Amino acid sequence: MSLFTKIVLFTDTDGRARFREETVPLDQGKPESALSGLMPSGGFQLRKSPVGFRSTFHCTTDPQWVFILGGQMEISLQDGSSRVFKPGEHFYSADVLSAGQVFDATVHGHWSRQVGPDELVTLFVRG
Repeated sequence: MSLFTKIVLFTDTDGRARFREETVPLDQGKPESALSGLMPSGGFQLRKSPVGFRSTFHCTTDPQWVFILGGQMEISLQDGSSRVFKPGEHFYSADVLSAGQVFDATVHGHWSRQVGPDELVTLFVRG
């Protein structure tokens, strides 16, 4: 059976955003075209971010898949670590605040920015 590696941006027990990897079984379809089970979605959005774009620290409002269609996106965490995602790469953004928690920009969330000479083009699919 084939597996798909899902990169997940999540909120850990200490309230800080971190990355982890999970596997999704590709146990459907055919040997030459393995598929995962059908997953629900709540719509999608396309976004273009110009060269020089950088957000402030924030949390994800609703968990969503983020697929990089063009350009490069850097995601930086509170601990100073970061990852750069290139066209064809993805992550599942699920660093949400717990119910009743108040956002603290010194503890919670991540920031993102466009990297390189090309505008950033992304596809967000609500999960």
